Amino acid sequence: MIFRLQNVGMHYGPIEVLRGVTLSFDRSELAAIIGPNGAGKSTLLSIMAGMLPQHTGECRLDGKPLAKWPRKLFAQSVSVVPQLQSVEFPFSAEQVVLMGRMPFSDGMFESASDEAAVTHAMEITDTLQFRHRDFRTLSGGERQRVIVASALAQSPKALLLDEPTTFLDLEHQVSLYRLLRSLCGDGLLAISVTHDINLAAAYADRIIMLHNGTIVADGKPHEVIHNASIRKVFSTDVEIQQSQSGRPWIHYGG
Repeated sequence: MIFRLQNVGMHYGPIEVLRGVTLSFDRSELAAIIGPNGAGKSTLLSIMAGMLPQHTGECRLDGKPLAKWPRKLFAQSVSVVPQLQSVEFPFSAEQVVLMGRMPFSDGMFESASDEAAVTHAMEITDTLQFRHRDFRTLSGGERQRVIVASALAQSPKALLLDEPTTFLDLEHQVSLYRLLRSLCGDGLLAISVTHDINLAAAYADRIIMLHNGTIVADGKPHEVIHNASIRKVFSTDVEIQQSQSGRPWIHYGG
């Protein structure tokens, strides 16, 4: 087991955004967290990323509370792809990816293993062709792929992604989830917050549905995505179909 959350809750002032969340995650798992705006999805991911230590309940990584992890060691195990990422300085795309190696750095210069990790991460995210371009000149989708490459260059055990397909065209949305599936097959734990339920249904091993800060469903895609749950959580009537692979697929109708 990599992550375990027990009775986790979170308030922003008087507003309760999460309550009673108990979950566990292990290696070789691609999990998607879905739910409407304000459900607590990004807050949950931020807690797991160690960014909201004021939460209630307990969140552990490899059996140890997050607060007891030295930040450098934590960053060697867990990498994060945030929803929005801004780089205001004139760094090349390659330099941004190289930042992902900082948890392993003991000096000012990158090692051969750093260079190999960066090149591999850029190859598998289809960003190598603009490695020397100024990051600020890239399109939104190109920037997003570079940020994913930077997270993968950390060689993490767990990858936390908040809306990772933001700005990506259809080809790269599918490519990213196929890549995550492949990496999870090699032992990675990937947890993705997403509004794209069909992408989650097509590629995730497990879907966690949040509503008003609580878990309303947790299981395989066909166990979570059905007419009743979609109507209850999203206040929308849809038609659930089945893809050729047997996974649920939402048809929104005319």
